[in-house]
Amino acid sequence: MLARATSRCTPSVVRPLARSFSAGPSFEMSDEQSAIKDLARSFVKDQVIPAAAEYDRSMKFPQPLFKQAWELGLVNIHVGEEAGGLGLHTTDGVIVAEEMAYGCSGFGTAIEANTLASMPVILSGSEEQRKKYLGRLTEAPIQCAYCVSESGAGSDVAAIQTRAEKKGDEYVINGSKMWITNGAMAKENGDGFYFVLARTDPNAGPGKAMTGFVVDASTPGISYGDKLINMGQRCSDTRPIFFEDVVVPAENVLGAEGNGFKLAMGAFDNTRPPVAAGAVGVARRAMDEAMAYAAERKSMGVTIDQHQTVAFMLADMAMKIEAGRLLTWKSAYEIDQGRSNTMYASMAKAFAGDSCNEIVANAVQIFGGAGFNTEYPVEKLMRDAKIYQLYEGTSQIQRLIISRHMQTRGSGGLAP
Repeated sequence: MLARATSRCTPSVVRPLARSFSAGPSFEMSDEQSAIKDLARSFVKDQVIPAAAEYDRSMKFPQPLFKQAWELGLVNIHVGEEAGGLGLHTTDGVIVAEEMAYGCSGFGTAIEANTLASMPVILSGSEEQRKKYLGRLTEAPIQCAYCVSESGAGSDVAAIQTRAEKKGDEYVINGSKMWITNGAMAKENGDGFYFVLARTDPNAGPGKAMTGFVVDASTPGISYGDKLINMGQRCSDTRPIFFEDVVVPAENVLGAEGNGFKLAMGAFDNTRPPVAAGAVGVARRAMDEAMAYAAERKSMGVTIDQHQTVAFMLADMAMKIEAGRLLTWKSAYEIDQGRSNTMYASMAKAFAGDSCNEIVANAVQIFGGAGFNTEYPVEKLMRDAKIYQLYEGTSQIQRLIISRHMQTRGSGGLAP
């Protein structure tokens, strides 16, 4: 189209057109973004990677690492300046998330759980709520948790059964939540809080039946179950949370009553990009480990990276990592511009999560039998990777979201 158009233009028109198109889209980081990337990368190299294997074995929550990252300003980076935070954008967050997951995605998930739980407060909290609850996160290295999923309502958020009954100026919450990251830490490690999605109108449709609450973790009636022993990301604290006659003041409603489902989904638009970035980080680590091993391991008289079968596997890894990162940046950029990124966030998460699982499996393949034991980190990376196809909406749910947006917007919705 551009070639046909310019063929009919006079030189005086073509030259300005050429100048306007010469630069193209920018993929450059700002100086500030480069600085935070370097800070995160240095921290991961010096502190996270040396400790990751032991935290995986012990399954202990990495509070010392969390505290160090918090002191460096690498935790809660989206909290606004009015609450003592940096107020950084989603694009800044995906840069940090990739680096953290490169070192240990379980640790990265502990940090991102704070982002997810605080996002509804950032999006819909009153000025008083933001100062009160977000301010806690900047005052001390504490955790918060996002309590939405239930045993019978994972990706189907509309099916949640936890109830919040209004009684005067208070709500009484009863129910349970499952697979809650930072679940115990929010209650035991300082003045943490929970975002809780509960059904307030049993007769309304999903869009108006639920309400979001910010709930102090110390509130009587809240308890938690045993730590879940997961396949991967074992240092992350994941548990069921129970609410038994938990009394919450009406002032703790986020936004308006009945607006909870929309709020919970809006939080995902902001947090799926850094989750996708985490998958990119794990994939990049797996590729680096495979490249280093392939450059040393010899077979048939040469290092195995000289064999085309292995070289092509590494090339495929590089392509998919680069594509996943760019799609993740696109999803972050869209919401930073104030536009809906729902479709792009789902694209980024599905593609990056699926690619990550393929890449780590091929990294293990390149290591051969050595990759099947704990002597090398690729077996941990393979275990860690699977969750990226599951949490914050499975890969199948992401495809459902994408397809519905395509049906609504048509192919024009994918045009730049």
